Amino acid sequence: MKRPETIGPTVAIEPAAVRPRLHRIVEVDALRGFALCGIFLANVLVMSGNDGLSGGSAGPTASGLDQVVHWLVMALVQTKFYLLFSFLFGYSFTLQMDAAERDGAPFAPRMLRRLLGLFVLGALHAVLLYPGDILTTYALLGLILLAARAVDPARMWRAALRVYGVVAGLYLLLGAAVALVDTGEGDEGLAASAASAASAAELTTAYRGGPADVVRANMDAWSDILVGLLMMGGMVVAAFLAGFVAGRRRLLAGIGTPERTARLRRVCLWGLAVGLPGGVLMAAGTVGPLGARWEIPAFILDMLTAPALSAAYASGLLLWFTTPRGARLAARLAPAGRMALTNYLAQSVVMALVFTGYGAALYGRVGAVAVLGGTLLFYGVQLAASAWLMSRHRLGPVERLLRAVTLWGRPAPRG
Repeated sequence: MKRPETIGPTVAIEPAAVRPRLHRIVEVDALRGFALCGIFLANVLVMSGNDGLSGGSAGPTASGLDQVVHWLVMALVQTKFYLLFSFLFGYSFTLQMDAAERDGAPFAPRMLRRLLGLFVLGALHAVLLYPGDILTTYALLGLILLAARAVDPARMWRAALRVYGVVAGLYLLLGAAVALVDTGEGDEGLAASAASAASAAELTTAYRGGPADVVRANMDAWSDILVGLLMMGGMVVAAFLAGFVAGRRRLLAGIGTPERTARLRRVCLWGLAVGLPGGVLMAAGTVGPLGARWEIPAFILDMLTAPALSAAYASGLLLWFTTPRGARLAARLAPAGRMALTNYLAQSVVMALVFTGYGAALYGRVGAVAVLGGTLLFYGVQLAASAWLMSRHRLGPVERLLRAVTLWGRPAPRG
């Protein structure tokens, strides 16, 4: 029997033929738990009605501290964490392939059922709780990974770069078109501002209304969500492909080796150098002090540089995980990452109960500081609850349901 191959400080991988199942990679679960927190911070500003503080106009109820906190979230969080989550989706796709091979089961039917389950969950999530759902997007775009799974990793990486290049070119064309249009002066600018204010007031009324009003408002937002999918879908696909390549090459394993440590440091430094200026401009254009006409160009530049900052976050955390304190942090984050789907949906349930007519109807009534403070507090509760559940079970509740759909009649794992 071959000896296990050590690939990291906490994980040992044995040949598939001699082990009952793959060990989980703690660092991957920890990164997913970290991304889960970032997605929560971004989503809660939208769900609470604070995301409308744009173009340097924070409204009469926003304090200076609220604006500062909102500015920081836009600079450091918005658009970065869904890309990190997308990368990890692509990485986990390879783990699903390994699991099917280990079980001697055809992979395509399994993954199609899994993607269908994600799509159904996402559609219900978008209608009932939060229209900015990512599960339906992942389910649809995951078909691209399924179709391309046999492609050589080197070719897959080149495809990821090409997708990014095409999307970047389209973004730049859009930015050039916007620059030629006067968006902030004259009657047209005033009319656009009035229409935006009317739409915001209508949305506020709906979210403070009854459950039927909430569902109707969520469904009305689908057209905007479709535009967002068209805008960001290319970046998601590029992140999927990059994560798939990382999974095939096991780049998140063996992170303590000198070669990979040096590579992670380079990625972290270059990512910060490229990504931070884009995030700062994004915040300046959406929150202030730049005017409204800078909002779209700033968003476009941020989208082009966001992958760099996402990579910096991931590489920086992976480096930290190799230290004693970082290893303890990874151990705290990993259980939440193992049941990320359950936690993601639980976050939306809580947001809906607090901010919409399902419960307290506080939409637009609470400042960014209080909202984000409550968010971090609840995420701490999720970390504790996840650790408790994962010490007793292999899967979270929603993960167990999705596993049953994926296996479709095969026995689910115990625990």
